[in-house]
Amino acid sequence: MANAARLSSRIDAGLLAGCVVLSLVAVVLPAVDREPIASALRRTVVAPLVSLQAGAERWRSAWVSAEQRRIVADSVALRAIKAQALQLENDQLRRVIGLGTRLEWGFVPAEALHSTEPSEDVVRTMTLTAGSTAGIKRYSPVVAPEGLVGTIQNADPTMSIAILYTHPDFRASAMSADGAAFGIVYPHASRGAGGDAYMLELRGVPTRVNLKPGTVLYTSGLGGTYPRGIAIGSVVQELKTAEVWTRTYLLRPTVTPSRVTTVLVLTAQRVTQGVGNVWGAAVNADSAAKRIAAAGDSIARQSAVLEAQARQAALDSVRRATIDSVKRALGVQAAPVQGAPGQAAPVVRDTAALNRRPAPGVTPAAPTPPRPIVSPRDTTRVRRDSIRPDTTRKPRP
Repeated sequence: MANAARLSSRIDAGLLAGCVVLSLVAVVLPAVDREPIASALRRTVVAPLVSLQAGAERWRSAWVSAEQRRIVADSVALRAIKAQALQLENDQLRRVIGLGTRLEWGFVPAEALHSTEPSEDVVRTMTLTAGSTAGIKRYSPVVAPEGLVGTIQNADPTMSIAILYTHPDFRASAMSADGAAFGIVYPHASRGAGGDAYMLELRGVPTRVNLKPGTVLYTSGLGGTYPRGIAIGSVVQELKTAEVWTRTYLLRPTVTPSRVTTVLVLTAQRVTQGVGNVWGAAVNADSAAKRIAAAGDSIARQSAVLEAQARQAALDSVRRATIDSVKRALGVQAAPVQGAPGQAAPVVRDTAALNRRPAPGVTPAAPTPPRPIVSPRDTTRVRRDSIRPDTTRKPRP
């Protein structure tokens, strides 16, 4: 065993020495003689090593290219995420700018930073990048392009804290668009995961008032905190409570606080003057669309009536033409209005006489020629024409 090991080591050493000698000879030889020997060695002795080296190079290049593709894919995905976030932010900024254009004056723009409770994943307050120096005061309304967000709780010179409609201290007087229903908006009492986390309740609605799902509610302006006409939410359903004289409705807010990044804070003068019909444009658009649809339905009904009348007139014309053709085939003509100038006198035939059958053995008489119905103006001509030629006699010589 030891001899075999020593023999193997000696063979390896001999091969190593031979390779060293050959390498030295290859280095010493000129390039013209060295290239044929090197190519012959690559094709014979060191061919496995050459193939291993080529495979290793291919694997290395594949790994490098895969790593580069992964980096490019990650970069593209990151850019897509940033682009989507920028697009959402730009859309919200455009809506805020549009709201500012409609308001024209009496507001302070500010960026919003969300803050949540440690125990709950619900946004209840916001930190705004504007304070009392810009004209923000406590209880100033905070609005978004979609509607009401909350109110200012504390105002420092350069920043302020706003409570949202999800805060337990939030209250707002609300009404329907037609002013038929009034109530007080509260945060939804039974909060839970999912969509109920940001729901509202409309309490104190009189029993005689029944709000349908989808009815949009606005601030009523009562209390002096919020001006009249800011959108709050829409009715989802009625909640069963122990109250007898009032109703309670579940509302879906128009604003999602977790998506709000820029808001407008209304100043005291704007609250006093009101906001006009800024958030009622959608309601007006709906009513305009309904009026347009009603007008379209009216036009469609009128066209249908006209088409039916035209069809009936065509049927009446065909029926009259058919009756006239049948009458002409039977020899019956209708009498025109007497006294019509330039109109020929119709011929009246005795259809009853034509339809009567003669008795057996009796030769039927020739039908009486028809007598025209004439007007008083043509009596002279009729009398002259009515004289039978066989009754006239020649004068005696």
